[in-house]
Amino acid sequence: GSGQIDPLTLREMLEGIRKKADVQLSVRSLRFLTLETGDMDEFVQLHKQQPIRRQTVITCIGTLKKSTADEDGVSCLVIGTESSDVFVLDPEAFIILSKMLLPAAPTMMDVTGQFDVEFRITVACRNGNIYILRRESDKPKYSIELSSHPVGLVRVGKNVVVGCSDESLQGFTQKGKKLWKAFLPAPITTMAAMDLPTRGFQAVLLGLANCEVHLYRDKNLLSTIKTPDVVSSICFGRYGREDGTLIVTTKGGGLMVKILKRTAAFDDRDGAPGPPLAQSIRLNVPKKTKLYVDQTLRERESGLSMHRAFQMDLSRLRLAAAKSYVEALESSLTPMSSSLTEPLKMNAVVQGLGPSFKLTLNVQNTAACRPVMNLAVSFLYDESLYRMRNPYMRIPLLVPGLIYPVETFVECTSDKGISDIIKVFVLHEGRRTDHQLTT
Repeated sequence: GSGQIDPLTLREMLEGIRKKADVQLSVRSLRFLTLETGDMDEFVQLHKQQPIRRQTVITCIGTLKKSTADEDGVSCLVIGTESSDVFVLDPEAFIILSKMLLPAAPTMMDVTGQFDVEFRITVACRNGNIYILRRESDKPKYSIELSSHPVGLVRVGKNVVVGCSDESLQGFTQKGKKLWKAFLPAPITTMAAMDLPTRGFQAVLLGLANCEVHLYRDKNLLSTIKTPDVVSSICFGRYGREDGTLIVTTKGGGLMVKILKRTAAFDDRDGAPGPPLAQSIRLNVPKKTKLYVDQTLRERESGLSMHRAFQMDLSRLRLAAAKSYVEALESSLTPMSSSLTEPLKMNAVVQGLGPSFKLTLNVQNTAACRPVMNLAVSFLYDESLYRMRNPYMRIPLLVPGLIYPVETFVECTSDKGISDIIKVFVLHEGRRTDHQLTT
C-alpha cells in the first residue's frame, strides 16, 4: 500500500545512498546490506518500529583550555570519533561547541591553545596522514603525508614530532613542512613529551622495543635508559615534590619511577649520519675591500674577453700535451704501452755507481683481467762501452696488477769515464711492433 516498501527495493535505495560520498549509513543499514535475500524480511520485521540512530565510538580524547592558559583554568573536552569527526564539548553543559570533519578516523591527537582565542588540534588519522585543525575552519587547514603509519605524536614548542612504524622519528612545523628525520635502532612502542618549564627544556621520550628509553631533542639523542622489559607506556611530569619524574610501565606489568637529578646536564650526542655540527656554524667572513669590489667590477665588464683568453690557453695546453704524447709514441721512449690488447707499464731502476751496476726492470700488466704471455726482454747498448751478463731474457706469464722484476748486471768496460744510453725492448713472439724503454 501507500508508504510501504519491499526489502529488495529498500536494499537498492540504500546501495544508492551509500555510493554518495557525503552520506553515511547507520550501523543497522550496513548490517541490512550484508544479509541474504531470505533473511531480509525477518530483519525488517524486527527493527522496523525502532528509530534509526547513528551511534559512533570515541577513538581518542584530549583537553583544550577554554579562555585562559592557566593550570587551574577551565578546559573543554576534545573528542575524536570513529565517524571521522572531532567535537569540542562545553565543560559545563557538555553541548557541542565546535564540530570538525576529517578525511579519516583519528587515532591520536595533540591540542594546544585556547578555544576562545586561538587553538590548533594536530590529529594523526588511520589513513597514515596527519591533519592540523584551526579555530576558524571546520576542515583541516594543513596536511602532512607520511611514508609509513604514525605510532606516536608529540608537540614540542611550535613543532610536531612524529614517530613512525618504519623505525624513524620525524619533525615538522605547525604548517606541515618537514624539518628533519632520525632513524631509530628498534620500533617505537610509546611516546611522551618531556617539559621542564623551570629550565626552559623540551624534548621527546621514546619507548623502544629493544628495552630502551631514548631522549631526543630535535634529531639529537641526549640520553638512553636501559629497562628490564619492553616499555608499554611512559609519562613525565610532577610527582610529589619532584618536578621532573619519569614513570614507566613495562609489558610484563612492571612499574619504574625515575627522578631527574637537579644537577643533570643534557648534551647533544648526534650519532646520525650526515654533515657535522660544525657545518652549521657561520664563518667569520671579512668585509669586502675596495680591491675586491674593483676586481668584481672588472670581471663583470671583461668577462667575455677573460673567458676567451682562458679557453685559448687551455687549447694551447692540450695541444702541447698531445704533441709530446705523439713524439713519445713515435720514438718509443714512453714507459707505457700503446697496445690496447696488451697494456704494459715499465720502469727501470739502476743500483750501483760503477763500473759494475745492477739494472732492474719492473714490468706490470695493467689490463683488467687478461694475462699476457710469450714476452721477452732485449737490451740495445754500445758494446764498446758496456758488457751485459744477460742481454736477452724471457718474461713469465704476467698476471694483471702484479709487478714482475727482471734483473741483470751491467759492467762498464771503458776507462774514459763516459756513458751512453741503454735501450730496453719488450718483445712479443710473432709481432714486429714492440715496447721500448730508454734508460
